[in-house]
Amino acid sequence: MRFIHTGDIHWGMTPDADKPWGKERAQAIKDTFRSIIDYTREAEADCLFISGDLFHRQPLLKDLKEVNYLFSTIPAVKVLLIAGNHDRIRENSALLSFSWAPNVTFLMDDCLTSHYFEDINTEVYGFSYHRTEIKEPLLEDIQVPLNNRIQILMAHGGDASHLPLSYNSLELSPFSYIALGHIHKPQVIAERKMAYCGSPEPLDITETGPHGFFFGEIHPATRKITRLEFIPISSLQYIHLAVNVTPDTTSGELEDRIIQEIEKRGERNIYRFRIKGMRDPEITFDLAHLLSRCRIGEIIDASEPQYDFSALFAQHSSDMIGFFIQALQKENMSPVEKKALHYGVNALLHTTDERS
Repeated sequence: MRFIHTGDIHWGMTPDADKPWGKERAQAIKDTFRSIIDYTREAEADCLFISGDLFHRQPLLKDLKEVNYLFSTIPAVKVLLIAGNHDRIRENSALLSFSWAPNVTFLMDDCLTSHYFEDINTEVYGFSYHRTEIKEPLLEDIQVPLNNRIQILMAHGGDASHLPLSYNSLELSPFSYIALGHIHKPQVIAERKMAYCGSPEPLDITETGPHGFFFGEIHPATRKITRLEFIPISSLQYIHLAVNVTPDTTSGELEDRIIQEIEKRGERNIYRFRIKGMRDPEITFDLAHLLSRCRIGEIIDASEPQYDFSALFAQHSSDMIGFFIQALQKENMSPVEKKALHYGVNALLHTTDERS
């Protein structure tokens, strides 16, 4: 049995909505999901598992129609869905009355149910969210019949507020594969047994690294995973980079280095830069224009001015600056204490400059 495992699509979301590329990111979510559908067809998969949060919020009828059309283009594939915390099923949800394509099975109940496909001897278990949070460990003592069927569990959660999970217990369960959703970082929890698919597209600047879905195969006789492969598919990545500076670094040099890093890794990606190290106290790095020129989500200037505290104390021994240095400076200072000293002296010097 061949399957595709995805989830956390968040159809209808606009990542980076306040950025120039926001609309592009919203479209990328839909385009990447379409690519997963195409891959499912080309791989001749038997099943497509979508482990919750297909939609970012309560889907409108037009959203359901768009997604259902995509499912209808893979009629030979059994599509199985559960609702997550974002697209949970409400009393007035359009999901309740929607007619899906014949190849779609939505496990909509709020308690564990299953659907058996005789032609591939596969039984798929799962349940959907009907509320924002599920704090009870509903799968803690899950009981399933011992038989000769391939058994799949779909679940959405893994934190204290969203279906707490005991991975050790699930690993010992009789399921051939456990298709997890909710955590946006793809990761295998138990080798050839249990995995989080992650979101196919990264959804904010904190979601670094590759994003995609899992392709797997289960042997019909042993009912064991024989192949579980992560397939990267996202249109871009969020990349965090640190740039070190020295007191000799100028704003122009720093700008050139940032642009070189972007050109090296790809101008389509979205970046967060952290400036680290010691800088000339007379220099303030002005990089705001880069935010509009390049795909940079954020620049964090964590550099510190390199002061000669001995010379400053000798110059200001009888004023507030000298008193401040004397009070804070000591051997073996912690990083927090060093920052307090640097920022404090910087503020006092600027106050002095403004009064002079």
